[in-house]
Amino acid sequence: MAAEATLKGNIKHSVVFWCFNVSGDKWDIEKTCEIAKSLGCKALEICGPETWPTLKKYGLACALAPNGMPGAPFVKGLNNPRYHTEVIAATTRMIDECSAAGFPAVIAFTGYKWKDAEDPTSGEISLAEGAANCIAALKQLAPHAEKKNVTICLEHLNTRDGSHPMKGHPGYQGDDIDYVADIVRKVGSPRVKLLFDIYHVQIMNGDVIRRLEECRDVIGHIHTAGNPGRAELDDNQEINFPPIMRKLVEIGYEGYVGHEFIPTRDPLVGLREAVQLCDV
Repeated sequence: MAAEATLKGNIKHSVVFWCFNVSGDKWDIEKTCEIAKSLGCKALEICGPETWPTLKKYGLACALAPNGMPGAPFVKGLNNPRYHTEVIAATTRMIDECSAAGFPAVIAFTGYKWKDAEDPTSGEISLAEGAANCIAALKQLAPHAEKKNVTICLEHLNTRDGSHPMKGHPGYQGDDIDYVADIVRKVGSPRVKLLFDIYHVQIMNGDVIRRLEECRDVIGHIHTAGNPGRAELDDNQEINFPPIMRKLVEIGYEGYVGHEFIPTRDPLVGLREAVQLCDV
């Protein structure tokens, strides 16, 4: 194993496993852990309990667990009562798994806006109704999350990019950062927070640094990726990451920053560059 890189320690870097498991040479969990450790990262994320013994072998955390839903987990979400039983049960199980393992957080999604989430012809759930449904479901989950010391992180996603199933999510209801932050605030639990994905926020809302300040009270997790294209954090994209990272330090954010870009070239080089760029 390569010697572990020495980082400044202001940013807790995490590697989003799926990004490096779907392209190029498709790193397995062992290789991803070894590389993450060598780069000075503290965690992996979006990897299930079956991978956690390997993470622990390398002294890594699972910074953000999946919500346990099958298939594309962002489709059937908390905004739709027809899925509440399934989503709440899956999220509860993952909260329990994280608590037992000593890991901090579970991801959550508003879900798609259609009454049948997989059928755009089924009619739409209104924004107000979707928010109320999310709040009701999260209030049901929050006491258990509080008891187990695990944070539920509700993610904002973009709906503008329809070029690839993981670059954008047309139909996702929580595509406005203020809408999602308002849901989190109305739940009113210290264990329900906002997943602020810089890539998605840049596409849908922009003004990232100001929005970090506005959302500082509810941010529970951060994701990175270059825009456009959800590729590397390099000079082919428009987001200037160092001042964004400095803003996170300024507002006292102590959670993880998960690198969630889809590699277009050597993934190790791209990940190393991302960690170094964001290590402020």
